[in-house]
Amino acid sequence: MFLKVKDLHKSFNKEAVFSSLNFELDAHKTLSILGKSGCGKTTMLKTISGLLAPDQGEIRINDEIINEVIPEQRNIVYLYQEDLLFPHLTAFENIAFGLRLRKKPEAEIQEKVMKMLASLELDGQENKMPNQLSGGQRQRVSFGRAIITNPSLLLLDEPFGSLDTVTRERMQGLFKSLTAEFGITSIFVTHDLKEAVLMGDSIGFMQKGNLKMYANKQDFINDPSTGVQNEINFWGSLK
Repeated sequence: MFLKVKDLHKSFNKEAVFSSLNFELDAHKTLSILGKSGCGKTTMLKTISGLLAPDQGEIRINDEIINEVIPEQRNIVYLYQEDLLFPHLTAFENIAFGLRLRKKPEAEIQEKVMKMLASLELDGQENKMPNQLSGGQRQRVSFGRAIITNPSLLLLDEPFGSLDTVTRERMQGLFKSLTAEFGITSIFVTHDLKEAVLMGDSIGFMQKGNLKMYANKQDFINDPSTGVQNEINFWGSLK
């Protein structure tokens, strides 16, 4: 088991955001977590990444407790809904940023970044500044910057929430292909029901700080509390 979260608690001003959070994630798999705004998804990701300290519980990666490990040493990348690109750097240099911090040889940077640009379907866009790119292109650059340093775990917080429907669907497909290509292990949180089903190898439902994990997607679909059956019935009624 690559990631194991055991009995994790977090409160603010004595009000519990989540308690007794328990789940596991295999390497090279994606766990999607569905939940409405305010259910504790973002706080959970920030706690796993080390941006927030848990009140109690354990976070283990490869059976090593990382609670006391500072964020910079966890090899975890947190990807926000906003692309947060450096506005003064080209698409190429945004993606190369982490490699340059690690002082990788220039030839290696050139090779890896150009390969990443091709995987992101951004051929010919390497010299453009962020303000010259579309929203979907900027999000792809952000994604490339996140994974080119080969993080052990990628945390995605509503990463496609600001994109239009068509661009969002393209990014979902791209994400699926890139997770397979680069062997990414990730937690993908979203409030979009369809996206949660599409993105994850496994799936959980978070509600008022409680996370329910499902043995398989069919169990998730059949659970009336997730709202899947209501959505199926709604679209079926329009036929």
